[in-house]
Amino acid sequence: MFLHLKLTATAVALALTTPAFAVENPTVGGAAMMVEMNIVENALNSPIHTTLVAAVVAAELVDTLASAGPFTVFAPVNTAFEALPEGTVETLLKPENKATLVKILTAHVVSGNWSGAAIMAEVVKNGGAFQFDAVSGDTLWAKIEDGKLYIVDESGGAAEITIADVNQSNGVIHVIDKVLLPE
Repeated sequence: MFLHLKLTATAVALALTTPAFAVENPTVGGAAMMVEMNIVENALNSPIHTTLVAAVVAAELVDTLASAGPFTVFAPVNTAFEALPEGTVETLLKPENKATLVKILTAHVVSGNWSGAAIMAEVVKNGGAFQFDAVSGDTLWAKIEDGKLYIVDESGGAAEITIADVNQSNGVIHVIDKVLLPE
């Protein structure tokens, strides 16, 4: 019994003294996400974010999303882009549509480092919905439904956060299952 208590106390002491950066990030699409890497570097490693990466490159937002931040990015997966009407992604990636693409992509970015728990706490504190101002100037809302956290865009589309708290050197990514669209 004494040995068990001593081992338990040692484990608790180690847990309390282990630096926060030692906590493992979730994997995304089977790929490791490294806390010391920035949003762009980790997105490049994610096999389920290749369309998002192509869009960020086409919109010339790489340097912005690689900067100090901090940013909270709601990152749609490839299947979210595939669910858009046929030809939408191809059209948005054309140089003449860069302004529209920038507007859509920056509607997925919020200033600051918002963990899933912090967003949920704000939803509860605010009676069921919490409003964000996206970098694009658009409004996003967070809501909880059936224990799941959703981000709602100005068009009323709701994207579920399927993987929360993918920490980066310059913020956090929350993987979502739909593309957020400005009004």
